[in-house]
Amino acid sequence: MFALLRLLFRLGGYVLLACALVAIIADASKSIARSELVLLPLGQLWFDQSPETLNMAQAAIQRHVSPFLWDPIIQTLLTWPIWGVLGPLGLIFLWLGTRGSKRGAVLA
Repeated sequence: MFALLRLLFRLGGYVLLACALVAIIADASKSIARSELVLLPLGQLWFDQSPETLNMAQAAIQRHVSPFLWDPIIQTLLTWPIWGVLGPLGLIFLWLGTRGSKRGAVLA
């Protein structure tokens, strides 16, 4: 049971890191083409792809979880570059996918 859960965390971590790498390459390509720094925020991508789900997520979190969670925390994350959110999240998933005895060695 735990082996399957660790596998899913590792798989999710690798997928998130791959998406972060693609986002870095896309931002670098745009920056080179425009000769200025171009970083696509996560919130802009979400709004461009599906503004309805962004509004639904905001309403659901503010009503059912906590308004504090949306306004300073999630809203701040949505202004960060895509790779700045997905990269660390992928590393956390990979860390959660390691065995318990190895997890301490990674932190030491």
